Amino acid sequence: MLSTLRNAWKIPDLRSRILYTFMMLIIFRLGSVIPVPGININYVRQIVENAGLLAMFDMFSGGAFGNMTIFALSITPYITASIIIQLLTIAIPSLEELAKEGEEGKKKIAQYTRYGTVILALIQATGISAGLFRGALIDRGAFSIVVVVLTLTAGTAFLMWLGEQITEKGIGNGISLIIFAGIVSRIPDGIYRTYALTAQGEVSIITIIIFLVIAIAIIAGVVAIQEGTRKIPVQYAKRVVGRKMYGGQSSHIPLKVNQSGVIPVIFAMSLLAFPQTIAYFFGETSGFALFVQKWLSPAGGPGMFIYNALSALLIIFFTYFYTAVTFNPVEVASNMKKNGGFIPGIRPGKPTSDYLTKVLNRVTLAGAVFLAAIAILPTITLNLIGMPIAFGGTAILIVVGVALETMKQVEAQMLMRHYQGFLK
Repeated sequence: MLSTLRNAWKIPDLRSRILYTFMMLIIFRLGSVIPVPGININYVRQIVENAGLLAMFDMFSGGAFGNMTIFALSITPYITASIIIQLLTIAIPSLEELAKEGEEGKKKIAQYTRYGTVILALIQATGISAGLFRGALIDRGAFSIVVVVLTLTAGTAFLMWLGEQITEKGIGNGISLIIFAGIVSRIPDGIYRTYALTAQGEVSIITIIIFLVIAIAIIAGVVAIQEGTRKIPVQYAKRVVGRKMYGGQSSHIPLKVNQSGVIPVIFAMSLLAFPQTIAYFFGETSGFALFVQKWLSPAGGPGMFIYNALSALLIIFFTYFYTAVTFNPVEVASNMKKNGGFIPGIRPGKPTSDYLTKVLNRVTLAGAVFLAAIAILPTITLNLIGMPIAFGGTAILIVVGVALETMKQVEAQMLMRHYQGFLK
């Protein structure tokens, strides 16, 4: 691997892309420590540390949310806007036609996504400054609130631009790498706190070993589920056009076990976060807030078990939903029939679409159950063994997925230059 890294470093274009990516991520980390003006950071930290959901959001922002820095909203408004635009593209015919226009259509959809990101960032920033963290404002006047809202919105817009620049001029997907960097940046702090607790005798060596074994097993499982694919063979009939013969070759339809990625987990978290977000506006001592804290909170029992059970059910549901949205067996079967393709032993047309639907449902069930298990198992394990590292299943899915995708892009760059890459 070291030899391969040395060879990769010798390629000027690849070296410049890697350096550019690192520089952009360093800028992201620097911005994550610049505080928003007019905010009492200690007040924010106290609320975040006492709320399991906000602590999870703080982890995804790389600590920027808990410290109320200019990147406190992170890139989540962009992700939400992308999901909304993607769903609207399927629901609205004009957007669907726009998506089929090639590069120009993609540019317009990307522009709509940017507008949606700014609007969502404005809404979230207003809710945070005028609602959830209103007590953190040093000056509660209208001008102070406007400054905080504009600062948070500008921070998200800058992160969106940063991610697009990484995608265009660097290595990997910029938005994913920003989330990756935010999650990974919290690991050293978790390791330090674990070491301190071990030195004080509050965490045993056996507990750490159990945690490491479980963590390695979960990461191996995530890699397997991310890379798992069911290949359905497809044979194309021979056709004679003029003096040339076309077709006759064999191919396959790759059906990924995890067709929807981490999106079902994000959807499930968003729905379960709604009652907890509402509870903060009622006050920590209100009856509704106490009910949510007891029965629907990811921290402590019995709410932890109820929360994780609901999370698993929602993840399975959204996995099927998003897979159905992104993969249309009827359209695939129709395109195969037009091009003279068929699955051996299956008649073209409706029998092919029925067969694809049957296989897809079975593969999706395995992926959905495994995705739900990966999402809730680390949370339950960390609560039971008392480890202070905030590294849940969603974070593992994102980190491993981004790492695999980035490695594939580096491998592609290496293969283009006739070098042996990381993956063998």
